[in-house]
Amino acid sequence: MRIKIYILLFLLQLFFFSALSVQAGEVRLSIAASMTDVVKELVNSFVKVHPQVSVLPNFASSGSLAKQIVQGAPADLYISANQKWMDYLVQEEKIAAETVHVFAYNGLVFVGKENPKMKTLNDITLLSLVAIGSPKSVPAGQYAVQAMEAVGVYEKLAHEHKLVMAKDVRQALIYADRGEVDGAFVYRTDGLLVQNAVVLFAVPAALHDRISYPLGLTHTGTKNSDAQAFLAYLESPEAIRILHKYKFEEAMAEH
Repeated sequence: MRIKIYILLFLLQLFFFSALSVQAGEVRLSIAASMTDVVKELVNSFVKVHPQVSVLPNFASSGSLAKQIVQGAPADLYISANQKWMDYLVQEEKIAAETVHVFAYNGLVFVGKENPKMKTLNDITLLSLVAIGSPKSVPAGQYAVQAMEAVGVYEKLAHEHKLVMAKDVRQALIYADRGEVDGAFVYRTDGLLVQNAVVLFAVPAALHDRISYPLGLTHTGTKNSDAQAFLAYLESPEAIRILHKYKFEEAMAEH
């Protein structure tokens, strides 16, 4: 009799955990590195309301993430730091075009050790080393190049080998904060994270394309109800409050 009871309890436990595994959901995110901190808080806020869902973010440069997705990396939702890489994934039929819209906006600043001579873009030619995200894959680097070309300093810096390429905008920030370079182009939101460096000046928005963060569901994500729930959450007042906390501008009302 006792053996039968143990067997029954075992079967009940097995059924219970099997039911939990069926109910548990999973959402995989591929997110531009510059949104690391804000997305971590957004995920924590979402999971409090949806404790049965595991949200797994992957942070890297927009280009690296796009290439990973094309190569088969699992992802339900992708947020890029520019439209170029989103368009690339739509063309590769990895993102459902009807789900794509701008999520947020940002700005560009120049950070480095305190230097009263650094007030405008024209002044950075006086520096020895300037870090930017590699323009081939990092949108922040592309925006920085646009701005430098607009004022005519890019060719000089490149010719004198003063530009240090970083794998993403966070690495550029670290280089400047550690004093390994004299300055770095980073997003306005990243400027809040400096500990040893300071924001020397804001880059005029008119000198580069508008810094936007388009998001979209992959075709896998469109079939994932939890991914759809997370996408809906990103439009909520709580999500917008968190965006503002990290100095992003929301853009949800535009789509």
